[in-house]
Amino acid sequence: MNKDIPFNWPYMTGKELYYIAEAHFNGRLAGDGPFTKRCHSWLEKHTGCNKALLTHSCTGALEMAALLLDVQPGDEIIMPSYTFVSTANAFVLRGGIPVFVDIREDTLNLDERLIEGAITSKTRAIVPVHYAGVACEMDTIMAISKRYGLKVVEDAAQGVMATYKTRALGSIGDLGTYSFHETKNVIAGEGGALLVNHPDLVSRAEIIREKGTDRSRFYRGEVDKYTWQEVGSSFLPGELIAAFLWAQLEEARRITQERLASWQRYHDRFESFESIGVLRRPIVPESCQHNAHMYYVLLAPGINRQDVIDELKSNLIYSVFHYVPLHSSPAGIRYGRTHGTLDVTDRKSESLLRLPLWVGISEDQQDKVVDVMKKALKL
Repeated sequence: MNKDIPFNWPYMTGKELYYIAEAHFNGRLAGDGPFTKRCHSWLEKHTGCNKALLTHSCTGALEMAALLLDVQPGDEIIMPSYTFVSTANAFVLRGGIPVFVDIREDTLNLDERLIEGAITSKTRAIVPVHYAGVACEMDTIMAISKRYGLKVVEDAAQGVMATYKTRALGSIGDLGTYSFHETKNVIAGEGGALLVNHPDLVSRAEIIREKGTDRSRFYRGEVDKYTWQEVGSSFLPGELIAAFLWAQLEEARRITQERLASWQRYHDRFESFESIGVLRRPIVPESCQHNAHMYYVLLAPGINRQDVIDELKSNLIYSVFHYVPLHSSPAGIRYGRTHGTLDVTDRKSESLLRLPLWVGISEDQQDKVVDVMKKALKL
């Protein structure tokens, strides 16, 4: 790596290429081979879900969730606007209507206090998004869903190895989704997983994932042939993706610990910045164990974020802002609706700055980031 400090740098444990070669040696490159099965078992053991199914992306897992919930045109899905487009797209593809609700000031997660007011006779599901690997207030959300007979789909794209009251993110709702994109903590280049927590959805999840066929049952010897059962698609990743992912899952605990150490270094160094009011650091509630997916700061009003980004870039440090809120995007206006004002979403999205963080970032590199931030903020 040169003297640049990139925003992200994909980490390899050292076994990825060996496992990929092993998959080829075994003559299994298509999906659901030995490495896929290992990944499924690991996810089931570490999350406690009923069934884990690898997908080609977290987007694919969310699309599977929409199919599993049998979302129909006009059905309403409550979600935050401050999220990636896939959270909404998955349901819009089925004719669903995203209902955007504001986020909390502290965690930037869906504000659970606003959910009940957004529920109508058309509401089918709630989609909490665990921003930065910090859990939404899931006890409240699950209680609301039970009271109104709604399903809960956890968008835990950023939540691998994070917990809420000791429970793995993605394992609490009816369904959960993970991402293994190269920008995440545990990676496979692309890739994702659907966690099926409601036992009644397991059989259909396997069918939908296998192009709408009962092929999985055939391979287990439960039927003598497989046939087209219902609407589905090809959501499986290839075995090479699973082989790469397996090397990462084996080291998931260590990867998380190293990221947490780097996250804490930033957090300690920015304490003085926060004390004089130029920025706010991330807030992690006591009930949440985060996974150090990202380190962000919220710049104080009056500070031009682009000027800060430009100053960092002039010093070869690459930082980024995050989502453009979906409710104000062209597609969000066309396909969704808002419940109430989204003032917090608008304010936070305009002030949030994400800083470089990856496994292996050095203390010197982090110190340089902090020093240049000090210069950019004229401290």
